[in-house]
Amino acid sequence: MPVGDNELLNMFEHVLRLSRVDATQSVAVLKSSYSNPKLAWAAMEAAQRLGAKVYAVELPTTNHASAMGNDLTAYVGDTPLSGHKAAQQALAGADLVVDTMLLLHSPEQTEMLKNGSRILLVVEPPEILARLLPTEDDKRRVTAAAKRLQKAKKFEVRSKAGTEFVCSVGQYPTVSEYGFAEERGRWDHWPSGFLFTWPNEGTARGKIVIDVGDIIFPFKSYAQSKVTLDVKDGYITKFSGGFDAEYLEDYMKTFDDPEVFAISHIGWGLQPRAKWSALGLYDKAESIGIDGRAYYGGFLFSTGPNTEAGGSRNTACHMDIPLRRCSVLLDGEEMVREGVVVPADQAVPGFKRAAE
Repeated sequence: MPVGDNELLNMFEHVLRLSRVDATQSVAVLKSSYSNPKLAWAAMEAAQRLGAKVYAVELPTTNHASAMGNDLTAYVGDTPLSGHKAAQQALAGADLVVDTMLLLHSPEQTEMLKNGSRILLVVEPPEILARLLPTEDDKRRVTAAAKRLQKAKKFEVRSKAGTEFVCSVGQYPTVSEYGFAEERGRWDHWPSGFLFTWPNEGTARGKIVIDVGDIIFPFKSYAQSKVTLDVKDGYITKFSGGFDAEYLEDYMKTFDDPEVFAISHIGWGLQPRAKWSALGLYDKAESIGIDGRAYYGGFLFSTGPNTEAGGSRNTACHMDIPLRRCSVLLDGEEMVREGVVVPADQAVPGFKRAAE
């Protein structure tokens, strides 16, 4: 059911409170012509309710000549803020930036975070924001998992579909997402609920099998056939399978950049209210598909850029591919067993996974 204006406003006030917005804070709402105007309005109104000094920065739409489609995550790093020094200066003074455009993987976002601003990405439709409204318990679960991942040296993934993947970790930071940005220099995404890190350079190896029903972003489609990816020295070296494999490989090759084949971030979902099946209920232009990325017990791997982690791969192609029914192990200890979260500190009381 549609979310009314009053409910949306209350939701934003809840999340901004979790993000420690009050009368001492300045809040900038970043928007463009493709932003959802209701989200920008609610962010402004809720920040004013909390007494913050709020202002909007609106930028014209830009489109890179090489970009295909209109998905916000299909061509990353190049945004309306790129090269716009005046707008960057306007945002630099904000304690919190509510991003309704999507600055992900851009150097401008990295710079703002380094300077201490907090950034909260909000681009999903109100109905998804309502269902996945963040809580302190979301933070508890994700933070508990992040503490384990930060200490790990070895990351393994296995599945009955044929995945046998391993890499070393620790070179790059662990990123946790739970839906609000309360700490200086923190980026988060409402809605969310997962964590990830990046493999140590050159260590990722093995096979990753995308099974029927797994999701491929930014295509926003469920795989209809198995795709086997051979991984060596941190890069995908071979695509095997039917049409889905051919299509995925062809799309990635269009970027004419060998770095698009690098394994980027890896992690698992801890949001019990996110649903694997939700993607099919939305038009492709409506949602960026956070349900598929964050559902409880899903393993998510990606390809391409690692600049957000301090790496040097600044490539425009970023694939997010969440897999079901995988086992994820840190230094031999199971975090997820065939799609079921194992550690008690990541558990959700009373949660039962829906039949897939």
